[in-house]
Amino acid sequence: MARYDVAIVGGGSAGALLAARLSEDAGRQVVLVEAGGEPDDPDIAVPQAWPALQGRSYDWDYRTEPQPGTAGRVHAWARGKALGGSSLLHAMGHMRGHPADFAAWAAATGDARWSWEGLLPAFLAIEDHSLGGDGVHGKGGPLPVTLPGEDVSPVARAFIEAGAALGLPSIRGHNTGEMVGVTPNSLTIRDGRRITVAEAWLTPAVRARKNLTILAGHLVRRLKLDGNRAVALEAAGPDGPVEITADRIILSAGAIESPALLMRSGIGPQAVLAEAGIACRIAAPDVGRNLQDHLLGAGNLYAARRAVPPSQLQHSESMAYMRAGDFSAGGRPEIVVGCGVAPIVSERFTAPPAGAAYSLLFGVTNPSSRGALRITGPEAGDRLVIDPCYLQTERDRKLFRAALAAAREIGHRREMAEWRERELLPGPLETDTGIDRFIAEAAITHHHPSGTCRMGGDDHSVVDPDLRLRGLDNLHVVDASVIPTLTAGPIHASVLAVAETFARKAIAGA
Repeated sequence: MARYDVAIVGGGSAGALLAARLSEDAGRQVVLVEAGGEPDDPDIAVPQAWPALQGRSYDWDYRTEPQPGTAGRVHAWARGKALGGSSLLHAMGHMRGHPADFAAWAAATGDARWSWEGLLPAFLAIEDHSLGGDGVHGKGGPLPVTLPGEDVSPVARAFIEAGAALGLPSIRGHNTGEMVGVTPNSLTIRDGRRITVAEAWLTPAVRARKNLTILAGHLVRRLKLDGNRAVALEAAGPDGPVEITADRIILSAGAIESPALLMRSGIGPQAVLAEAGIACRIAAPDVGRNLQDHLLGAGNLYAARRAVPPSQLQHSESMAYMRAGDFSAGGRPEIVVGCGVAPIVSERFTAPPAGAAYSLLFGVTNPSSRGALRITGPEAGDRLVIDPCYLQTERDRKLFRAALAAAREIGHRREMAEWRERELLPGPLETDTGIDRFIAEAAITHHHPSGTCRMGGDDHSVVDPDLRLRGLDNLHVVDASVIPTLTAGPIHASVLAVAETFARKAIAGA
């Protein structure tokens, strides 16, 4: 097989962007290697269909270990397995995060490139926002971002009015640097269709480039190392084993598969590798650690006084970010309450029929609980042990109680009265123990796994501030795994900004 200048492992959100950007130089031979195929399910384009996409053939459909913090439940983690990755499956929310989120990244790396100000050029470049051209929102970028107007559900409008009546400011979306407040969610939708990252960046013109090769249906099994360099990818393709050689290798396989691939290649915690029967090539204790994810309580459920009209968007239409216990306080948010214009509940509860109820979702913006993942054997098909350690800190449990209280206060406001018949869940709760028990039953993943190859300026970080793997000269990791701490909201926008920032430096030849 031909030798490439750059091999990118993973055709998801970061990988698709990198393939498009790095192949802009016609003299650079780029290969994008994706385990899944081309997304061909027409339901992917339907925004309202996203909850039903999970578990289909293009979902890795991971399972966590039973979680003591969520009543011993096993959580399904949907991750995209096709070109476009998890942008095929997610709820399309586009929220950059709060500036304080990125101040933590800059502090962790000692590099201002990862601050809000440092990332802003990348955010602007990737977006084609409906508010674009104002210096804050991007205009003309590959990814359409829409701040809905008339198509917002009347239930979500009442929710926004209730939040404002309690003191939350009305803000223009979640992407200005101010997150505390009420607003419709900005969504990666155009003309009523989901736009995936593959559609946005891997356009027909990009795919036609002679210096870009896309190998779909190729599962990378391990990296081939020679001294301080990664020299090839050992992959399983449709026609059998293949070896892909490249001068530079970029892992963009995501927060689960990037650390798993490193461990299968002998890079990781020595004890984990030994137990899996793999010789340690590079001791990297933090590979697979620092696993983080957002949870949402699903939910604070209300029977509707009249039929709730179907969402014209994607069911979760407004997220209100706020400080705990004070609707009027500003700054970095601590909790979030979202309006689901559908009866959204965890598997422990029975949802009423569509149109008969609606849910207020609630959660913690920057959880402090940390988990880990590890491999159990040398092959890609060997089981992964995924343990997010949900709700393992008292801080997270305390903030979750505050989030539920905020949801119920909004839900019982008079502004919601024309829709609210009665509260169905949680019902009377008189003690913290009872509240915690309900939250443990109601919590679901917000689908934001991250942090397992964290970037940092310290010697124990997996990648350095340039996203280069410590111990190898030519291997970089560029995906959600490098994020040292979660952003306040969905991480998709920030993952794209990380990839764009990396691409800019690579293109400049630095």
